[in-house]
This record gives sequence, C-alpha cells and structure tokens, in this order.
Amino acid sequence: MTLAVASFAEGIVALAAAIAAAGVLALREPRSRALAMPVALALGAAAVGLLSASTISDEVGGRAALLGAAGAVGAVVVLVLAVIFHRRPALLVLATIAALPFRIPVPTGNDDTASLLLPLYVVIAAGCAAHVWRALRVRLSMAESPREDPRTRRLAQALALVVVLYALQALYSSDVEHAVKTLGFFCVPFAVLFRLLLEVRWSRRLLLQVLGLTLGLALLFAAVGFVEWATGRLLISNEKVLAANDLKPYFRVNSLFFDPNVYGRFLALVMVVLAGVLVWAPARRDVTRVAVALALLWAALVLTLSESSFAALLVGLAVLAALRWRPAPVVAVAGGLVAVGVALVVLAPGVLGLKTDSFSELNESSSGRAKLIRGGAKMVGDRPLTGYGSGSFADQYRERERVTSSRLSAESHTIPVTIAAEQGVIGLAAYGFLLWTAFAVAFGGLRRTLRRRAAGVVLVGRCAVAAAFCALLLHTFVYAAFLEDPLTWTLLAMAAALRRVEPESTTAAEPRAGSQGRAEPVPT
Repeated sequence: MTLAVASFAEGIVALAAAIAAAGVLALREPRSRALAMPVALALGAAAVGLLSASTISDEVGGRAALLGAAGAVGAVVVLVLAVIFHRRPALLVLATIAALPFRIPVPTGNDDTASLLLPLYVVIAAGCAAHVWRALRVRLSMAESPREDPRTRRLAQALALVVVLYALQALYSSDVEHAVKTLGFFCVPFAVLFRLLLEVRWSRRLLLQVLGLTLGLALLFAAVGFVEWATGRLLISNEKVLAANDLKPYFRVNSLFFDPNVYGRFLALVMVVLAGVLVWAPARRDVTRVAVALALLWAALVLTLSESSFAALLVGLAVLAALRWRPAPVVAVAGGLVAVGVALVVLAPGVLGLKTDSFSELNESSSGRAKLIRGGAKMVGDRPLTGYGSGSFADQYRERERVTSSRLSAESHTIPVTIAAEQGVIGLAAYGFLLWTAFAVAFGGLRRTLRRRAAGVVLVGRCAVAAAFCALLLHTFVYAAFLEDPLTWTLLAMAAALRRVEPESTTAAEPRAGSQGRAEPVPT
C-alpha cells in the first residue's frame, strides 16, 4: 500500500509538471510562457527525484562535499551559458545541436541505469534562465515575440494535449515509475526546448551553421564507428550487441551511442538533410563535397546493420524526390516497390530470409517483433478505449506473456501499437491529431512556395527538415522512441521556426512543368 501511495504521489507531481509544460507550449502570452518554464522543469525534476529518493540518499551518503562541489560547478556552468545565450540567442540553437546525441549513464532507482541527455539538460536549463531573465527584464510582450502562425499554434496545442493526456493516463498505470521517468526525463524538458527554439529568430546564416555542425558531428561519429569496426571493440558496451557480435558472422558498431539503431537513426537523418542540399545544389563543388560526405556516412550506416535506419533513409529520400520533382511518379515508384515487397513476403518469403511456416518461425525471423505486436494487439482488444495506462506496455506484456527473463525485450518497438495498448483509442486520437498538425507545419504551403521562388537556403532547409521528420516517423514505427527523442522536438521546432523566415529570393521562378527552379549555392 505504501508503494501504491508513493506511486500515486509521484504521478500527481508528474501531472503538475505536464500541465506546466502544456502552459509553456500553448499559452499565448509570452511572459506567462516564460514563467511556466522553470516551474515545469522543477516539477519534472521533483517527480523523478521522488522515484529515485533512496538511490539519491545512498549516493549522497559519505560524498556530500563532493556532490556539493559538483553542484556548484554545474550551477556556474548554467549561469555562464545563460549569460551567453542572453547576449547571443542563436548560440542556444548551436549548443542544442551539439548536445543532442550525447547520453551519460546515471542510476535512476531500483537498480536501474538510464542513459540521460545530461549535456542537453544543462543547455535547456541555461536557455530557460536566459529566456526568463529577458522576459522579466524587458517585459517581453506579444508584439516583441516572434510571430506564430495558426499552424504552429495548433502544433503546440497538440503537443500540450499529448503530454497532459500521457500524464493523466499514468495515474492508473501498472508502471507509474516508467511513465514518470518518460515525463520527467523527456517530455517536460523537451517541451521547454521546443519553445526555446521557437523563440529564437532563425536566419539563413544560422541554418547554415546548424548544417555544418550537424555534419561535423555525424562525421565524428562515423570515424568512431570505423575505428570500432577495424578493432572489433565497442567503445560503449551494450550486452545485447556484444552477444550478437560474438554469435553472428557480422560486427555491428554503435559509435558514441549505446544502441546501433539510435546511431543509425542519427546518420540516416543527417543523410536525408545532405541529400536535400545535393538535389538543389547548382555548383559542381557543392555536389562533390556533399557526395563525398554522403558516401562516408553511407559506409558508416552500413556498419550499423540497422534495417530500420535504412528504411527511414529511403522514406526521407522519397519525400525529397516528391518535393524536388513531381510527386506522382515518386508515389507510383514507391507503391510499386511496396507491392513487390508484399508479393515477396507472401509468395517467396525465403528470398528475404523470412520463415513463415509457423508463427514461432515468423517471430524468430522478425527478431521477436511479431510476438510483441501480437501481444500488444491482445492488450488493445481487452481495453480498447483507455488502455492499461501510460508506460505500462512492458510491465503488462511480461505479466500476460509470462516473460521472466530480463534479456528478452518487452517493448513493442512500434509507437502506434504502444500507444494503442497503453492509452487506447483516446491516446491514438491525440497521436493522430499531433501528426496531422506536424505535417501541416512541415509541408503546409511548401510546394506552392517552391513553385513561386528559387529554392535558396531557407527553402532547401524547410524541405530537408520535412523529409527528415518523415524519416524519423518511419523509424518510430519499427523501432519506437518518438517524443522520447529530442530530435523529434528539434525537427518540429525547426519546421515551425523556418516558416517565419522569408526566403532569400523574391523573384518568381519561371513556371515549367516538372521543374522547381535552380537553387543558389549552398555552402557546406
């Protein structure tokens, strides 16, 4: 009973954090949004702190002075960054991009260890402090805040709805702890990050700086992956990957990421962005440099052996092709490839390495995904309206399927299935509304603008971000982690922010069937 009361208390605090995060996202008065930021972050940290109270107590015991010194250093770092971001807000964007991939293992209670985005949390805290200080000091008004169009406002409202609904449905979950961690570590701080990135006034120069920094990070991670493959040793140990590398004839790398699939996702998204630059680049030197970078990243992606990342890359490239040329041929080719794939699965599954003679063979061929999806479908059938509660999929699946081994995965790896099982039709409706608003922001008016203007840096950036979001979305269908990934919030914020930036060229492009106009040089 004590545990149940504690879990409910943690859920209530997490709900309060989610409501504050919703205020950050949806409030229309800039000063009110700014004041909601520290409240949301503090409540989110408090909810997680309640979960990890015993672990924190054990860690503090005997090392209070050391931890106090570390806390003081951290506070100074946040303060210094806050001053820098206050003077040069664009640096917040670059610091965010630089911190996005880096995760640090931290004990979170009950003998669990989570790989947390601590550098990103520092950036968010500093950005929050800078923004609140500016709001209080200069009395930021709605007229002074960057203009927000209706599509962006609906997207922010959809995000707020999803976050609050997740927190509400955590209150009847059988695994409140998992839901609270998702809110405290991911949804709440990333909601603040989304708003901070929107408040920055984006420009052509900033967009090019983001591209250069992202490419530099990707090449760094690729270099680490090449070293891992050459030496046969992983820099960051992952028991499952190590076991597979010992048993299988191949060797998967994860670079500075814990999971090869997460590493592959990052590489795939960067490749989609670079491909966007490539298809609009008019200068031979741009084509050559981008092609070389793409070749290096492709080699790095191959070493991950991440099928989900390959699929995400293909989807992103298809979206770019539809934007650059006419969408009808792209849809026809994509439909044909899907039809061929379905035919092979049904008529000749052996060609694809699939065994479909029995469900157990199909489950083995799909690395356990078939059983996970079937288990999720059963959960949906039992509670179709409200589901079993946020964060409960793994807990419920293990109980229902009698899975006792901690080595066996109990995550569906398919976001729609997870949402349907945990949150029912209500959660699926909110998820659908979020996707509808996200696509409206990413693609709304984009093709019309491309027809009217030459595709300069800003328009190419919008196309690349839209394609990258589609690639990310496909990856979540086959590997999960949607709102838990800061890349999702960052891409959505960029898509919304770039809508406010006036394209460089104001000269209407000559209307020609099947063409979009030539692009200006895009430095890389």
